[in-house]
This record gives sequence, C-alpha cells and structure tokens, in this order.
Amino acid sequence: MWRSIASNALTLMVVALFLFGGILMWARGEYSAEGPLAAPICLEVPRGSNMRRVSDNLSEQGAVSSGFMFRVGADYADKTSQLKAGSYLIPEGASMAEITDVITRGGASTCGTEVVYRIGVTRATVQVRQIDPATGRYETMAQFDPASEEAPAEYTEVREAGDTRYRVALAEGVTSWQVVEELKAIDILEGEVEVPEEGKLAPDSYEVSPGDSRASVLERMETSQERILAEAWANRADGLPLETPEEALILASIIEKETGNAEERGVVASVFTNRLERGMRLQTDPTVIYGVTEGKGVLGRGLRQSELRRETPWNTYVIAGLPPTPIANPGRASIEAALDPDNTDYIYFVARTLDPSDGHLFAETLDEHNRNVAAYRALERARDN
Repeated sequence: MWRSIASNALTLMVVALFLFGGILMWARGEYSAEGPLAAPICLEVPRGSNMRRVSDNLSEQGAVSSGFMFRVGADYADKTSQLKAGSYLIPEGASMAEITDVITRGGASTCGTEVVYRIGVTRATVQVRQIDPATGRYETMAQFDPASEEAPAEYTEVREAGDTRYRVALAEGVTSWQVVEELKAIDILEGEVEVPEEGKLAPDSYEVSPGDSRASVLERMETSQERILAEAWANRADGLPLETPEEALILASIIEKETGNAEERGVVASVFTNRLERGMRLQTDPTVIYGVTEGKGVLGRGLRQSELRRETPWNTYVIAGLPPTPIANPGRASIEAALDPDNTDYIYFVARTLDPSDGHLFAETLDEHNRNVAAYRALERARDN
C-alpha cells in the first residue's frame, strides 16, 4: 500500500514538473514573442514609478497581452530594479522582452518634444524637435543660433511645457572653454563652473533637466571620458610610443582636429605614431592654432608664417614630441585610433581637395609628399583665380 502511494506521489510529482516546465517554456515564448502593438507609442515613465504602474500603462495602451506576465518576465530577467525614468518610443510589435530592455537601459529619452543644445566646433545651435510616433523619426520644429538670433516662439512654448526633455550634445573636437561658455548660456542650468582640463570631456549627448547644475553636467562628461580612455588604454596595441593614458589623450585630440573622416582616422594615427617612433616633429597645424587661441574660440583665418615659427608649448613645428596638453576634447573613435593605429609606413599627409570631407593623400617619402602638396597648391590657385 505504502509502496503504491509513494509510486503515485512520484508520478504526480513528475507530471507536475513536466507541466511546470511546459508552462515556463510557454511563458518565456510569450515574453519574447512579437507584441500586439499595432503602431508605435510614446511611453512615459515618471520619476518614482515602478514596474506595476508601467505594466498597467502598457496594458491600457495595448502594448502587452498581460501586465502580470510582463512584470514576472522583468523580475525573472532581474531588471525590475533597473527601471529608468524617461519617455520612450515603443515600436510596433515590440515584445515584452524588448520593451523591458528599452525602459531599463535608460539613456536619452527617445520620444516626445525635446530641446537639444548643440555645442559645435564653430558654432552652437538650439534645436526644438518633436518625434512622430507613426514613423519614429524626429522632426525639427525650430532651430536658432543663440549667439545671434532671438529664441523663436516654438522654443518659448516648449520651455513652458512640463513634459519637455532637454539634451546637451557635444561635437567631437570642441574645446573645454567652448563647452563651458555654451553651458553658461543654457538657461535651464544653474551654478558657476571653472573650465575643466582640456580633453577631459567626452563628446556625446547628455540628457539634462531644468535646475541641474552646470558642475554636475561637466562631471558626467568627465566621468564618461575617463571610462572611455581607461577602456581604450586597457585594449591598446603593443609597442606604441605612448607611456601614459594622458599622452594617448593628447594624440587623440590631434587626430580629432586633423580629420573628420571616420575611415581615415586609423591612417592619420599611424602617421603620427610613425613620426613619434622616428623622433620626427609632428608638424601639425591644429597644434599651432591652439597655441594662438589656447582653445578660446575659433581662429577664423589661415595661419601666418610668423605663427608657424612662433614658440608656444603646443607648436609641434617647433617642439619635439607631443604638446603638454590635449588641444580639444576627442571622441571615442579618435581615442581608439590613437591606441590602435593602422599599420602603415606613412609619415606625411596633405588634404586631398579643398573640401575637408574628402580626406587626405598620404605618402611614405618626402618626394611623394611634395608632389601631393603641389597638387593641393594648384587647387588653391585655381580657386583664387
């Protein structure tokens, strides 16, 4: 009798385990399957919200088939505690797993109305954008130069709205002085700041809120650059003529200012690496310009011969090796190029055409380089005639 009872109990246990396993597999499939959303929606996750409120919102908007299953799946994936406040575009047919990833990954908000303060190398602009949920693409409502134009009505309207989001976007190659000057002009930020060390700010897009301190924004930029530099230094190529991460940052800033062409960063990096290894002066114009301006604005004209000969700490036509500091804030790609350059024998380069986006001509010998320079000078003369 007891043997029969034990046998039946074991059978029931096995059946229960199979059923549980089947339910678990079904639930996993549902969590990862295409969702019922027929068109993209903008999902608002307020500060202080929790996964229950988010799941209720998703259920009401028809984005998930089961709010309970969504919460269980998020908890099973250990993401419930990673919920980030923001405004997120949920695409058509997004699975529960994909939605969970979007709202826990965070970063810049991805839908609604936003104001983007763009800090560029030559100018700054303010852009008012609004996303079209039907396409998932941003449409520019207004754009203006705060240094020379009055703010349009669209900017005033969205500034008064409570759900507007704000971002500060840094272009690669801006100087720390430029960043601070533009942060001072952003009226939603508060507090005084000093100019950080050159090169220490990571060009990227940073979401900000009204009342944020300028110091806290700079701190985020510095922390990001420290992380990028540390990661690239840890993965650097062997045998580089660079002794410290700080030297790598200096070289990366020169690469950043010499080319905006992503495809040739590694080649430009190889030229400077080869020159450093051979004890040749870098002889790069952007370092001369930095010696003239010290990063405070744009030169706005060509270099004079007297400036090319003038002794400054940054003039690599005069000094040997690297300058004492970076000459701008380099982006991730230039940092990685400095620490993992292409393998070439080039030691010279000159612009290919009068359009900087066309890149450069590279040479291994001085004779070849002189021919390339002559071709470029001919283009200049043709333009001026």
